[in-house]
Amino acid sequence: MIAFKNFALRRGERLLLSNVDLTLHAGWRVGVIGRNGCGKSSLFATIMGEIESDVGNLDMPSRLRIASVAQETPSLPDPAIDFVLSGDADVYEVIRAEAAAMDAEDYDAVAEAHHKLDELNGYDASARAGRLLHGLGFPAETHSRPVSSFSGGWRVRLNLARALMKPSDLLLLDEPTNHLDLDAVLWLEQWLLKYPGTLMLISHDREFLDGVSTHTLHLHEGKAKLYTGDYTSFERQRAEHLRLQQITHEKMQAERAHLQSFIDRFKAKASKAKQAQSRVKRLAKLAGTEAVRAERAFHINFAEPTRLPHSLIRLNHVDAGYPADVGAALAAIPKSIAAKAAPTVILHDVGFGLEAGDRVGLLGPNGAGKSTLVKTLVGELALINGERVAHPDLKLGYFAQHTVESLHEGQTPLWHLREIDPNAGEQQLRNFLGQWNFVGDRAFESVDGFSGGERARLALALIAYLKPNVLLLDEPTNHLDLDMREALAEALSDFPGAIVLVSHDRHLIGLVCETFWRVADGHVEEFNGDLDEYAAWLRSRGGKTDKADKAAPVMAVPVAAPKPVRSKQAIDAADKRIKAIEARIATLQSESKHIEDELADPSMYNSDGGGAMVRLAQRQGQLNAEREALESEWLVLLEQQETA
Repeated sequence: MIAFKNFALRRGERLLLSNVDLTLHAGWRVGVIGRNGCGKSSLFATIMGEIESDVGNLDMPSRLRIASVAQETPSLPDPAIDFVLSGDADVYEVIRAEAAAMDAEDYDAVAEAHHKLDELNGYDASARAGRLLHGLGFPAETHSRPVSSFSGGWRVRLNLARALMKPSDLLLLDEPTNHLDLDAVLWLEQWLLKYPGTLMLISHDREFLDGVSTHTLHLHEGKAKLYTGDYTSFERQRAEHLRLQQITHEKMQAERAHLQSFIDRFKAKASKAKQAQSRVKRLAKLAGTEAVRAERAFHINFAEPTRLPHSLIRLNHVDAGYPADVGAALAAIPKSIAAKAAPTVILHDVGFGLEAGDRVGLLGPNGAGKSTLVKTLVGELALINGERVAHPDLKLGYFAQHTVESLHEGQTPLWHLREIDPNAGEQQLRNFLGQWNFVGDRAFESVDGFSGGERARLALALIAYLKPNVLLLDEPTNHLDLDMREALAEALSDFPGAIVLVSHDRHLIGLVCETFWRVADGHVEEFNGDLDEYAAWLRSRGGKTDKADKAAPVMAVPVAAPKPVRSKQAIDAADKRIKAIEARIATLQSESKHIEDELADPSMYNSDGGGAMVRLAQRQGQLNAEREALESEWLVLLEQQETA
């Protein structure tokens, strides 16, 4: 149980929260919502003991185990799976001690380590860490890579996996779906539903909140109000609360007017003086209600394109990816070898076109090629094969993370807009910026002090000013709050041109997109269904992975794809081999489990000077090596069967 009593929180001179009295019970999953800057992250920092409340108390159990996602990831040489495993510090320490004891042939220490692992239920720790990595989109072959080899977005995922690995009673997640693709978001949602502790979740993703939350904590204008139910339930309850508050206020205002009228008419008459005085007292008691202040309705729009041809752009039989020099550089290939390297093909034989009014959502795991497809449509990536046909009047509006990062430090929104249209008048530019909520002096403030959401909003505004007829948006909602996401969804729904949208925000993509294309296995194919059907399809596949899922998130050395099996005889032979491999793997797993049971027996370490234990450990290593080799062969054969 977590209790806030007369709690107030201040950051610098600004009072974020005051007079907070509420209790959160064990097992609740609480969605924490509110506009950017209302104090959500500061509230988490207080719970973690990083900052102190201004006044009041925050009461928590003394032995409450808290897990949260670290903001930074050190550039470590440790394998990714070890980094995640270290989230369970006690188990990880024992596993390392066991390995050291094995190297030193200290069998008493090995026995002690096994005993501790048994007490900690730590025998499946490595498997749990592997499942977390897999669920968050890390292919099996990347689990042993050093942490330092991953890019920033993938390191964020590593931090999330490490937090989920940590045994905890309270889990604090601040925007966990940023940097995740939709597949990983759906997996995380299912994982959190099984989490046995208390969850506090900051998110601007309403579908994610609806899927996870049992309660909603709304921070607004310095107050915190707890609602029972998910985000949609909160919206209904709040709307009703505001309606009733306004009705009550209007009734009391009418009564106040009536009382004041009586007092004004009769306060000078002696015969009515007593009655007038009683009404003065009654009037004083009516000071407690307040009118509902209209919350600022935020609206944006993408203007009608100057020209809107029917057929806008098309890719015909396109192989898309990276030229030899780019792919080699990303894979850290020496220049002498890069000169001879082949291009890295991510997508094969793509046939994809856009017409006016098309609204396409791209689905599929990170690393499968969604951004590659968008960059190819933009023309940012040269074609490896095929052709890109664009109408002469095509005008692209392209948003990606680098769009936000390319804003000029030290410059203002007005400066950025004037760079686009140097001949426009200042008032015209300021009026446009005002439509995107850069009002008054905000148009003259440096972007250096802007939040991530404000920077993203400015980048979208600059795109809208150009009046494009095709919008290519790659994760536009990262850092945007709920109000801005709703405004963006409305604006995109009204946009008459074509849209290609990559987003993990199901609410946005569901409102905007009418067709869905899945990017996986090196191909781009239409998905026949909506987002609910896509989520059900992913769950039905269980632990199965696409070939694209197995593609490394960091660029790998280009390799030739396995040749497809074509003849019926070859297919039959491969099918028999697959069945034989599956039977052998089952046998290996059974023998490995038997060895694990024997190694867990303390008497094993007292017999034969520990020699039997060493022989069993060696045998287990042989079994694991054989199983890994068979699994690799099994995956290749399955790929060949699918291709055939």
